[in-house]
Amino acid sequence: MHLSPLSLPLISPVLLGPLLLFILVSSITPGPNNAMLASSGLTFGMQRSVPHLLGVSLGFALMVLLVGLGLGAVFTREPLVYQVLKYLGAAYLLYLAWKIANSGSMQDSRTRTRPFTFLQAAMFQWVNPKAWVMAVGIVATYTPQQGFFGNLVIATLACIVINLPCVGLWVLFGSTLRRWLHKPGIVRGFNVSMALLLVASLYPVALQLAGR
Repeated sequence: MHLSPLSLPLISPVLLGPLLLFILVSSITPGPNNAMLASSGLTFGMQRSVPHLLGVSLGFALMVLLVGLGLGAVFTREPLVYQVLKYLGAAYLLYLAWKIANSGSMQDSRTRTRPFTFLQAAMFQWVNPKAWVMAVGIVATYTPQQGFFGNLVIATLACIVINLPCVGLWVLFGSTLRRWLHKPGIVRGFNVSMALLLVASLYPVALQLAGR
């Protein structure tokens, strides 16, 4: 992919609107990140989930930037690498779903489990199928080739500005429920629901792995 200098023309208003809408819809709808953030908000609260939240948003923005700078071309030349990544990502998501489903109550969360760190959340984006779909879609569909590098920077910044408050709402949603969900059985039911949502998000990946 040819990278032109940071110069005009940059993303036109006609294309910028759809780009922002794509990021908004993709960021706020259910997916692996949002299910995990909601569960983290419930189990650990808003403050302890902030590193996880920032890791998701900034880690994804970095992913978009690196994909745009040519990492996506590696998977075009070596499709086996991408296939291996999908298998590893699916397996890891199933493991996380199991961990979420077996999370402790709010009272014993400090001793039984720990929230994601910033680095863990950022690295998780590379095995998150939804993050890959979003990153490739942003670069391939909404980033014009003319003035590509400048457009890529704009798209990356747009991801941070829009994605951060969107995923933050899921943490807020989980942490708000702490006021009402004090019974261990109810908390476990919520975490199991988030775990099932995480598993359900693997359905498109399962179809790809099955060759359909």
